[in-house]
Amino acid sequence: MRWDNLTDGPARTGALFGADAVVTRTVDTPEFRGITFHEVRARSIVNRVPGASRMPFEWTVNPYRGCSHACVYCFARKTHGYLDLDTGLGFDTQIVVKTNAPELLRRELGSPRWTGAHIAMGTNVDCYQRAEGRYRLMPGIIEALRDRANPFSVLTKGTLILRDLPLLREAASVTEVGISVSVGFTDTALWRTVEPGTPSPAARLAAVRALTDAGIECGVLMAPVIPFLGDSPEQLRGTVRAVAESGAVSVTPLVLHLRPGAREWYTAWLGRHHPHLVPRYERMYAGGAYAPTWYQRRITRQVHELAAEFGIGPARRAAPRAAAAPGPTAGPAPAAPTQLSLL
Repeated sequence: MRWDNLTDGPARTGALFGADAVVTRTVDTPEFRGITFHEVRARSIVNRVPGASRMPFEWTVNPYRGCSHACVYCFARKTHGYLDLDTGLGFDTQIVVKTNAPELLRRELGSPRWTGAHIAMGTNVDCYQRAEGRYRLMPGIIEALRDRANPFSVLTKGTLILRDLPLLREAASVTEVGISVSVGFTDTALWRTVEPGTPSPAARLAAVRALTDAGIECGVLMAPVIPFLGDSPEQLRGTVRAVAESGAVSVTPLVLHLRPGAREWYTAWLGRHHPHLVPRYERMYAGGAYAPTWYQRRITRQVHELAAEFGIGPARRAAPRAAAAPGPTAGPAPAAPTQLSLL
C-alpha cells in the first residue's frame, strides 16, 4: 500500500497522514464483517475543490475514504487508487478513517486565514456510512461548525444522520444548514443490486420525513437516474411521488455518470446482470463520462414536470440569521459567510 507516499517521512512535504499514524483494524461483528478499517491521523481536513470541477461549492470535509455502501456506480472509486487500494471491492471494504477529523476541523476553522466559507460533506464518500456508527466523527464535526456558525451542507444515503438531529437543529439556529438525501429510484430489486450496502430507498425517504418534521428542511437528490434500468416514465413518476410524500422541499435529478474507476466496475456489473444493455451503454457513453445532453435534458424536464404535478417547489431559502457568539475556545466568528447551495 502506498502509505509512504502520503505520510510525513524525512523529506516529505504536503503529506496527508503522519508517518507513524496508520493503524489497521478488522472488526469481527456482523455489521462490519469483511471490512478493514485503516485508522489515520490526517494532516488537514478542509479540502479545496479543484477549479475544473462542476461542483457548486469550493470546500469539502471528508472524514472517510472508501465506502461500505458499495454503490457500483460511485464516482469516488478512482480515489482509492491513490493509496494503491483496489477501486472495486477494495473501495467497498477497505475504509480509511480520519480519526482526528473533529479536532482538526476545529483548529482549521479557527485559523485567521479561514473566511467562513460554506463546507460541503458527503460529496465524495458518504459521511454517514456504516463506519460512522463505530467511529462517531460527525457529532464533533457538526459541533465545530456550529460553534463557528459556519454554513455547511450534508448529502447522504445514510439514515444514521437522524442520530445527530439535535446537533443539526442547534447548528441551523445559528447558520445555514443544507441537508439532502440521495434517492435515485424506489425500485427495490434495482436497489439491492446497485446499492447493496445502503439503507433502502423507503428508509431514506422516512429519514427525509423525520428531518422535515423536526424543522430541518431536506431536499432529495434524485441520483443517479440509471439509463434503461430506472428511467421509464412509470419509474420516474413513482419516485417523484414518493419524494413528494416524504415532505422533501425539492427534488433534483442527476443522470448516472461514469468516470474512470467507476466506469470499469459498473460495466463489469452490467455485463453480469444485464449483458444485453452493454452495447447500449457503450453507445450512450461513447463521448465520455456523461450521458448525452439531450438525454440529461429529457430526464430533467420529466422530473421537473412531475415535481410540479406533485407540488414540490424549489427549495425555500431560509431567512438570514445573525451568527451567534462562539464559545470561549472557538475564537472570533467569521464575517458574513456566503451561503452556497449543495445542489
